[in-house]
Amino acid sequence: MLAVVDVIFLTLVAAALVAYAQYVFKKTIPKFKFSVKGVKKLATNRGFVIGALIYAVGLVFYLLALGSDQLSFVYPAFSSTFIFVILISHFKLKERISPVRLVGVAMILIGIALVSSLLVI
Repeated sequence: MLAVVDVIFLTLVAAALVAYAQYVFKKTIPKFKFSVKGVKKLATNRGFVIGALIYAVGLVFYLLALGSDQLSFVYPAFSSTFIFVILISHFKLKERISPVRLVGVAMILIGIALVSSLLVI
């Protein structure tokens, strides 16, 4: 069993990797049409393969965290993915972070802190 700090670290790394994989998908995958030809084209797309590998590594970190603590503790912490996506979108894609999104980020952080502190007590 890992310490709570280690579980949180693993979960945050998993969330960051999964969020970064989403960025890679967004930057490298052309418009996708669901068909046999579209799936073949997607499977050979370098960006898709790299994104899928990053996603898989994130999944491994998530599974390590999940195997070390309660689902009701790990999964809420994994919602930090939303925060990482907003940050990556802002800094890499130059997307604007609206005040409403900032409030949402604050609410996610508060929620993670509440769930984490309630389960640690």
